[in-house]
Amino acid sequence: MGYAVIHLEKGAGNDAPISAHIERTVEPKNADKSRTHLNRELIEFPDGVKNRTEAVQYRIEHAGITRKISHNQVRAIRIMLSGTHEDMKQIETDGKLNQWCADNMDWLRKTFGAENLVSAVLHLDEKTPHIHATVVPIVTGERRKARKEQPETGKKYKKKYANAARLCADDVMARNKLKEYQDSYAEAMSRYGLRRGIDGSEARHISTQQYYRELFAQNENLKADNEILQEQKEETYEKVRDLYDRKDEAQDKFLNMDNLLRDKELKLKTVETKLQKAEHDYEPYRAQEELSLIHELFPMIKENLRIAELCRKIGLGIEYVKMLFVGKSLTIKSFSFLSPEHSRKFTATEVKLKIDKEPDKLRLNLNGMNIMDWFRQKFQELQQTTENKDTRQIRL
Repeated sequence: MGYAVIHLEKGAGNDAPISAHIERTVEPKNADKSRTHLNRELIEFPDGVKNRTEAVQYRIEHAGITRKISHNQVRAIRIMLSGTHEDMKQIETDGKLNQWCADNMDWLRKTFGAENLVSAVLHLDEKTPHIHATVVPIVTGERRKARKEQPETGKKYKKKYANAARLCADDVMARNKLKEYQDSYAEAMSRYGLRRGIDGSEARHISTQQYYRELFAQNENLKADNEILQEQKEETYEKVRDLYDRKDEAQDKFLNMDNLLRDKELKLKTVETKLQKAEHDYEPYRAQEELSLIHELFPMIKENLRIAELCRKIGLGIEYVKMLFVGKSLTIKSFSFLSPEHSRKFTATEVKLKIDKEPDKLRLNLNGMNIMDWFRQKFQELQQTTENKDTRQIRL
């Protein structure tokens, strides 16, 4: 029996770097691109909302909050839901993944409120299946850290309405609440053979940003160690050469020094290997931050990338994509398109593809119809055909 895994973390700012990871606008090095099309959003966004970042803002704007929200307030809480690797792969193999997702969504809605749950994405292109959920910490009731009563100074203060909606991540992430989440989530996952982790364990999670800060510090420390070992290596060579010239001294001293040199060289190689790995691991995160900044400054770039990725997923080659992005209509007599949502191909004849531009959004149309709606229509037709065929067989 493995463990149920749940990790909560406060989002920073607009959480753009994490959105880029979740929405795959930046491809992680540990993701299998051949399986990325299997990832799916488990929550439908409201009309006019295109992504996770907008969904967070939409919830805040429609929550009825009257208090001013400061720029440094936590607007979203990230929740990662999974289980021990072997158990999660077994759940997938046994065909229980859809039910596992449904049970996770049910637990999230009951625990944090359906309206506060604004995004949930299933990732199947990494080593272990998992869900990235996003909760906006809208709460009601008296504040957990309510201010103590004012001293009697003759002044009277108007008491704020206790049940007003407010944005408060501290209430949602209170220590007693975190323990309750661990307990109730493990109970919900027990039907899949997953149990709670050790209660009171001293193990602590760290944030993604903290991890990379520590990794960068480790990088600098390794560089310093590298330089020290290089100096020691040179000094050791000098001692070895000196002993070699003075052959009349004890041979065991020479052998000991030679062993010391070999040990130093081995340590140096180990440090160099760690340094290379640290630099390799840190570089993708730095590139992701830069790309997120570009997305902030030029929002339509992100939309262009989304459409380009959609074109790639449905099976269009790069030359076709280039034609569409210069405003040309693409006419094809017959083509089999892969539906990312249904993981199957649908064939269309006399196809006319075109990218239509809206004020802040792009849309890929097939014969004047949103291609995602076209896929859903084709899938419904396929289901209807299958049902009719089954009905005829039963009658026979």
